[in-house]
Amino acid sequence: MIDLLLDAYQYFLANQSRFWTAATQHLWISSAALAISIAAGLPLGIWTAHKARIGQWTINLFGALRLAPSLAVLFLVQPYLGIGTMPALVALTLLAVPPVLIATYAGIRAVDRGVSEAARGMGMTAGQILWRVELPLALPSIVGGVRTAAVEVIASATLAAFIGGGGLGIFITRGYALFDTRIMLVGAIPVALLALMAELSLGWMQRRLASGLDAAT
Repeated sequence: MIDLLLDAYQYFLANQSRFWTAATQHLWISSAALAISIAAGLPLGIWTAHKARIGQWTINLFGALRLAPSLAVLFLVQPYLGIGTMPALVALTLLAVPPVLIATYAGIRAVDRGVSEAARGMGMTAGQILWRVELPLALPSIVGGVRTAAVEVIASATLAAFIGGGGLGIFITRGYALFDTRIMLVGAIPVALLALMAELSLGWMQRRLASGLDAAT
């Protein structure tokens, strides 16, 4: 195993230019998909949380989308958007929206109705209740959804290589095609480390926010 890792490191040293180009592509497409998913999933989650009937149907629909394999989503959008970065970005965004939306919905719905009613009794408007009461209390749940989405996006972005979207997946696909494990490791290890960093950092943030709320109450 040590010899295999050393061989992978030697391959990395010999192909640093291609590696850093692929790593930059991977980070860009992952960050863009996550940012778009937050921009779309957060307001949609807030809206569904305040619309009981429609909200439940929406959550069920997006919950079903989470069951779709990443590769299946990627190839479903490919006939309409062609190959390259754009279809990969769309597919990754579709995969990332559900966890953000569902976590936002769950966080808002979990807020004690008595707290919201007390804020309304103090003269707060619906917007003030949302920004000053509901969102702060729901923030740990929302960060948990972003955490899930980030890990899924970073891992699934390797599939972009199948449709010419670049990223670290090109080393995995090349290594698989050549039956060369060392090349696969040059792509797989950095992706695993990136996903682990996202999991640990956002998990730490979620726990800090949760403990802050516990201390406040």
